[in-house]
Amino acid sequence: MELEKILPSTLFFCIYFISSASGIAFHLAPNTKKCLREEVQKDDVVKGEFELSVTTPEIKTDLLILDSKGHKLYGKEDAQKGKFAFSVDEYEMIDICFETKTEIPYGHAPPPPREITFTIRHGVEAKNYEDIAKAEKLKPMEAELRRLEDLSDAIVDSFNHMRKREDEMRGTNEQTSSRVLYFSVFSMLCLLGLTTWQVLYLRRFFKAKKLIE
Repeated sequence: MELEKILPSTLFFCIYFISSASGIAFHLAPNTKKCLREEVQKDDVVKGEFELSVTTPEIKTDLLILDSKGHKLYGKEDAQKGKFAFSVDEYEMIDICFETKTEIPYGHAPPPPREITFTIRHGVEAKNYEDIAKAEKLKPMEAELRRLEDLSDAIVDSFNHMRKREDEMRGTNEQTSSRVLYFSVFSMLCLLGLTTWQVLYLRRFFKAKKLIE
């Protein structure tokens, strides 16, 4: 396939990937925990919304968002409906965890699962360009150009991040290959030494038994 046919498709995929919002809906049974993982780039603003179905007072659902180091980015006990926003200073894989807690009396049927609707946006998608246009007194065309400029920067940053990860993975693979090679050579030397020792031992043994001269 020619380059001019590949490039537009690749750019379209990158634009869609960067600007799309992650939305999901699922059911969570009582006394269970479910975590979602989201990749967030450096200096990204993260915004999200959540809404839980109405249920009995006996069941409560907690929301907790942690970074890769276990630091709390956002938390809410007995979450029902709300929004959150925060930013990250470096590339992160954040965990969004919902946990339902209930004390079911003996002989009572457990309450039904809660339906959770969750949406998260980050990067260009998280910016409100209407507010930016009002604050900076931008015309609609200027606001759209600002959005396209931010999107272009996000694409460049994404490509640079992928290239960096590729270099890291290549370095890891080369280092692993070198270690495997050294281990193979060491194993062969050990086997060669063990074989030589066995031959010498058996030769001395057979000489002691006068089976060979």
